[in-house]
Amino acid sequence: MSNHPATESTTTRLRDWWLRDRQTGEITLGQRPNPAILVWLVTALVRWLDVWPERSDELRWIGAGALVVWGLDELVRGANPFRRVLGALVLGWQLVRLVG
Repeated sequence: MSNHPATESTTTRLRDWWLRDRQTGEITLGQRPNPAILVWLVTALVRWLDVWPERSDELRWIGAGALVVWGLDELVRGANPFRRVLGALVLGWQLVRLVG
């Protein structure tokens, strides 16, 4: 990358627009897990450990539903464009998996 001041300011502005939380001004790539992500993590862990094999399908659906909720939440209320795009990608991925 060039050390030219104009390039740095453009790069900085683009990075700030893409990654800064609109309320706090902090760069936000990830946040503490919210309830939907915690539900998905628990279902994924239980399935991975094969703790409840007779409920694997139900756990998959619950986990997928949790990711749909998380994706919708990020798409609508994401802290920055990066989080909104991430939410849209996860939501799209889950909908394709659920339909397909």
